[in-house]
Amino acid sequence: MKKIALVTDSTADLTEEFRQKHNIHVIPLKVVFGKQEYCDGQMPSEEFYQRLQLADYLPSTSQPSPEDFRRLYSRLAEEYREIISIHISSGLSGTLNAARLAKEKIKAKIHLVDSKTISLGIGLMIEEASAALHQGMNSGQIVEKLSQARANLETLFTLNTLEYLQKGGRLGRVQSIMGSILNIKPVIRVAEDGVYHTYHKTRSQEKALQTIVEAFKKYSNGRKPVRIAVAHGAAQKAGEKLKEALENTFQMPVSFYTQVGSVIGVHTGPGTVGAAIQVK
Repeated sequence: MKKIALVTDSTADLTEEFRQKHNIHVIPLKVVFGKQEYCDGQMPSEEFYQRLQLADYLPSTSQPSPEDFRRLYSRLAEEYREIISIHISSGLSGTLNAARLAKEKIKAKIHLVDSKTISLGIGLMIEEASAALHQGMNSGQIVEKLSQARANLETLFTLNTLEYLQKGGRLGRVQSIMGSILNIKPVIRVAEDGVYHTYHKTRSQEKALQTIVEAFKKYSNGRKPVRIAVAHGAAQKAGEKLKEALENTFQMPVSFYTQVGSVIGVHTGPGTVGAAIQVK
């Protein structure tokens, strides 16, 4: 049997190339437009953001059920001796709890990891786990590496509007809802407690992108950047601009550049641009 399977959920926003390269098993969350339900990633990103902007009501999202996890874990247990399952912050979704309920129902060695982050942050942790696995580390060592990675990881993103976070009930500890009216472009941080916090407030997207770059410089001061990732939601030019700025600043290529998927996109809306950095 193979040694260890790596599992995550679709909110990691991994590219297909990344998933194939690192052999990552991804369980999808779902988006519901009216009576139509789609698995995260099933609808092309461009189509999703067009529909989101035209929708009369904010689409809803749903996490995988314990049964979804049970089926996946059972299948993987036939091929692998152990499973490491890394998921979106438990402070933002019940996905991890669904995985925990599934774990209790099957006989398999499963290690659950709360990433306490979203999107790119999860992606960098997945890359850390994959690297450790290829180095021959055992499951305990990999889980410890993931704990270290999370403690040395910063995820920031800027929103075009707070409207979607507000409507979706995902404001967490983000303050200044009036930012939507005042045209403030907030920079949001996924903090150690795994929920959203306001990091900074700016008056333009350009200044917000500069804030992210400067924040990463400050965060990495005296430490070595290991990985950087960038994503956007219907904001390709801004995403490319942030990618170029980070690559020039840190003199290293980003690990991956991707689009924000539909489940995260429901709550962040079009015009979102973000990045994550891991240091050591």
